[in-house]
Amino acid sequence: MDFNLSEDQTLLKDSVLRFVADRYSFDDRRRYVTLPQGFDAANWATFAELGWLMLPFAEADGGLGGTPIDLMVLFEAFGRGLVVEPYLPSIVLSGGLIAALGNGAQKERYLPALMEGRMLAATACMEAGARFNLAEITCTARPDGDGWVLDGAKSLVLNGDSASLLLIPARTGGERRDTGGISLFLVDATAPGLTRRAYPTLDGGRAADITLSGVRVRADGVLGPIGGVYPALSATIERATLALCAEAVGAMDVLLWSTVDYSRTRVQFDQPIGKFQVIQHRLVDLYIEYEQSRSLLLLAAMRLTEGGVEGSKALSALKVQVGKAGRFIGQQAVQLHGGMGMTDELNIGHYFKRLTAIDALFGNVDHHLKRFASLA
Repeated sequence: MDFNLSEDQTLLKDSVLRFVADRYSFDDRRRYVTLPQGFDAANWATFAELGWLMLPFAEADGGLGGTPIDLMVLFEAFGRGLVVEPYLPSIVLSGGLIAALGNGAQKERYLPALMEGRMLAATACMEAGARFNLAEITCTARPDGDGWVLDGAKSLVLNGDSASLLLIPARTGGERRDTGGISLFLVDATAPGLTRRAYPTLDGGRAADITLSGVRVRADGVLGPIGGVYPALSATIERATLALCAEAVGAMDVLLWSTVDYSRTRVQFDQPIGKFQVIQHRLVDLYIEYEQSRSLLLLAAMRLTEGGVEGSKALSALKVQVGKAGRFIGQQAVQLHGGMGMTDELNIGHYFKRLTAIDALFGNVDHHLKRFASLA
């Protein structure tokens, strides 16, 4: 296997790392998360200007035809700066579903607006009590005249408070946990009967709980086949999970080397604590967990690019490793920094919070262990 990045991927990596170095100091990020929308609109405009918002879309749709490996490169660099702009919910999830399921008119209407940064979208794929089961959907859609009426509730909709377009999976047939009978609807965020309760998340992001009560959707607001969107929804979530894991690896990289640097400068008993053998052993353990995570990330990205069940298995193995390694590296980094590791004034705790949130998104360690076993 060739683990080297292509010339274009190297240029992308360098570009994003320069952006993070120039625009994402710890103090910059702390300011961004206090803004009303939870991120900096100027940064989002820069993403569009640099072509990053076009990356995951096919050339036929006006994009750059990026692969899962390209997405990995982008998000690993994002993870180093704890980037809070809504790339995952707006571009990877929502844009990915529109690209996969949309007809010509829908793609023409929405994809250019997303790629140019003129529109933000969010996908409401989670419900209370679903426990990571994408098919656990109680939100319903019933035909009404030439359209549909939606009723139900969605939880933890990432970027749900800022998005102007919402993608709502709803059940049009089948039983509660059936993979069949799930349809996808494009809903204006200001539609009558739709309410949003916005809140900050533990990791500095933004989300919303959404309630739908008699929300009408026109016939042209149906995305993909009625009752048959689950395969596309599942594949898009897999792509988003890879991006999350790449972000986690980038965050672990910062935690690892920040802790190594601190052990070289923190003096105790008249010498740097990094000279104590027990500290050296703990740092080696951190390095091993990071390298295992990055190796599995490369494998999963290549397997997903190839397609098939092996990609899904590699992705679940990666999510398990990232969940376990993220907790271990985060805990050790906080402990080795001492009391200051617990404070908001140091970036260590913020990286740990993000890693904790990533573990819980799209399936935690236990969920993906079971999923891996079912695919074996």
